[in-house]
Amino acid sequence: MMRIEELSDDDIRALYDRCREVGVDFFDHADLYGSSRHACERRFTEALKLTASERDEITLQTKTGIVADDWHFDHSYEHIVTSAEESLEALGTDRIDVLLLHRPDALVEPDEVARAFDHLESSGKVRAFGVSNHTPRQIDLLKTAVTQPLVANQVQLSITHSTIIAQGLASNMAGEDDSITRDGGGLVDYSRINGITLQAWSPFQKGFFDGVIFGAEEYPVLNAKLDELAAKYGVTPTAIATAWITRHPAGMQVVLGTTNPQRVADAAEGSDIPLTRGEWYGLIQAAGHKVP
Repeated sequence: MMRIEELSDDDIRALYDRCREVGVDFFDHADLYGSSRHACERRFTEALKLTASERDEITLQTKTGIVADDWHFDHSYEHIVTSAEESLEALGTDRIDVLLLHRPDALVEPDEVARAFDHLESSGKVRAFGVSNHTPRQIDLLKTAVTQPLVANQVQLSITHSTIIAQGLASNMAGEDDSITRDGGGLVDYSRINGITLQAWSPFQKGFFDGVIFGAEEYPVLNAKLDELAAKYGVTPTAIATAWITRHPAGMQVVLGTTNPQRVADAAEGSDIPLTRGEWYGLIQAAGHKVP
């Protein structure tokens, strides 16, 4: 929901209704999203005016930890609790279904996070907790104090920006860039072992906000493969790019980030496509990653 602030009430309702029509019931927010703190959360509430029964049909996730003023990260007890309570008010709800720590805080004190999570859980304000862009070791550090399961880790992942998967494929291959261990290595395997759902943000971006993969001149082979599979399955390339993520047995979620109702529908179609192993490996190879 990062880009909804400037949409009209009708456009937000159209986006929401289309999501629900195609089976999407999970909505991702952050206190940071919008021109001011909690702005997109507030627009979501103002435009939709969900009834109690409608609210019960969906999962609301939000994130905290990034402070835009004098840009920094803050996972202190005071910031987490205050931000979560402000999110509750902005979202017009009595509980947050999932609260994520928004990027790692190098100054984090796990006991502070644990105290915040305990308070929010015991008061019924937050039902589940997770992180974003955290490494396995950073999660282990939190787990020295945090007792609640960390249910999700929101990370950047697309066919081209797929280092967390490509590392495993190219392991033990000297001279291959994909064989370099980054972020502690093994994030996907660690998540599967520990029951953490990976949530893929920017699922169609070439890199870090470098533009989408579709039609990108630097990826002609990948786009040809996307078009070929889209024709085979009778869907769009967006659906195939989605299917590449949802085909993975880790059970990843795709954070679309679009405000276009049709793109939501196109992507949702992809979650039902069981790409073959050959098709799945063909896509990551076409994106330039090493498949030995």
